[in-house]
Amino acid sequence: MTQRKQKRPNEAAPFDIALAAEDHELIAAANRVLETHYRTFWHTVGAAIRSRDGRIWTGIHIGTTVGRLAVCAEAIALGRAILEGDGSVSTVVAVRHPKPDEADREMAVVSPCGACREMIFDNTPDATVIVKNQGMLMKFPIGLLLPLPYRR
Repeated sequence: MTQRKQKRPNEAAPFDIALAAEDHELIAAANRVLETHYRTFWHTVGAAIRSRDGRIWTGIHIGTTVGRLAVCAEAIALGRAILEGDGSVSTVVAVRHPKPDEADREMAVVSPCGACREMIFDNTPDATVIVKNQGMLMKFPIGLLLPLPYRR
């Protein structure tokens, strides 16, 4: 039996996963909103969305004592894009602040949770998301992060 060579993400992808300068600007916007509004255990994730017209919308995670009532940063950013802009989504990124006991004090790009993946996909199925994969920042279509979306 011949074993197939596993493809690396950039070999298998029919899309450009490399980040452009505008993607780094989006990460910087997410970092800035988190740096400005970070509050231990309450506001620990920041997000930024670039709309199709190039505008950037940011959001901050809203923590609560009752965890299921918390609102993700991506949802806040999307709500702002809908209310204050045209509601379109080109690219999304989320960053998290290190926990107080973590040695690494750098903010880091994180992948959206499952609910946020669904929300992004429902609003803009062709949006891209910046994630960290195998130690590298990459940009993937939301559909790749959510291969079997929920349907009513």
